[in-house]
Amino acid sequence: MKPKVMHLIGDKLAGGSNLYVQRLISSKLSDHYDFSVFRLEGLCKHIRNTSPEVIVFHYPSTWRYLIPLIKLKLNSKIILVDHHYCQGFEQNQVPSLARFHMMLRLTYGLVDRVLCVSEGQKQWMLNQQLVHSEKLRVIPLSASGGTKIEDLLKISPKKTEKPLVLAAYGRFARQKGFDILLQAMALLPKEEFILYLGGYGFEEEQIKTLAHDLPQVKLVGTVKDVPEFLSQCDVAIIPSRWEPGGTVCLEAKAAGKPVVAPAIDAFPEHLENCGLLYSPNNSEQLAEAITSLPEKDLLAWGQIGRNSVTDSWEHFLNNWDMLLQEVIG
Repeated sequence: MKPKVMHLIGDKLAGGSNLYVQRLISSKLSDHYDFSVFRLEGLCKHIRNTSPEVIVFHYPSTWRYLIPLIKLKLNSKIILVDHHYCQGFEQNQVPSLARFHMMLRLTYGLVDRVLCVSEGQKQWMLNQQLVHSEKLRVIPLSASGGTKIEDLLKISPKKTEKPLVLAAYGRFARQKGFDILLQAMALLPKEEFILYLGGYGFEEEQIKTLAHDLPQVKLVGTVKDVPEFLSQCDVAIIPSRWEPGGTVCLEAKAAGKPVVAPAIDAFPEHLENCGLLYSPNNSEQLAEAITSLPEKDLLAWGQIGRNSVTDSWEHFLNNWDMLLQEVIG
């Protein structure tokens, strides 16, 4: 019989961790593991009926989940996948570091493994002494997170011309930092750069207000066809305030596009020789980075980035297979 692996996820959005789980359980690993997906609220009767060998916990760590985790640990091994927290998050969102770190230490101490989605996230956990190193594992996000990698790899290189075409997309939320990007665009020569900005979310009205007097910024709504959207641009801009993993960055690299992103969390490891880093939350430095782009060999950067993620989906699945075998014993 195949080992039973139960994923617990509370994310109701179409993307993010929900998509992460759906892609994982529908992969070739389903030939070797009996995957199921539940919400924590409806778990009690199911866990008695299924008795999973492993529970994969995708909820964010909070005080309210400590007791449920203790109960779950009585029945199964637990892998906690941290999609949520990182250095950038605590710098931007956490009023009390002592309380936040105590909660994480208690949570991580309860589970059998803590899975990071980037080396940057792992290093933050170690620096803050949040978890013992022997419990930590890293499985970087795959370029096949939201879009099939083969569709991104088919995108042909685009010859750069003036104006340089920039692209950014994602949820209109504070985390994603599109307000920082629009402030940077206001500092740039209108005739030299065009920005296509795709997305939706709670901050849509703020984004429209900031873009109102910027004719070089084109708001395109929800991006339903990522390969088509990226094929039209020369460079992808990711102005996030924090990003534990960085799926959009990996998609852009698979599409052969250089990336400009802040020097925090997962981005430094993603952009080696294939993009530019700037100081987080700094629209002036972002504008300076964009201004320097016409002097760079963007096609070469794009190819280096694409080469680095070509096999990322296979590596992702192989690493998950090894982790599950390790925990199941």
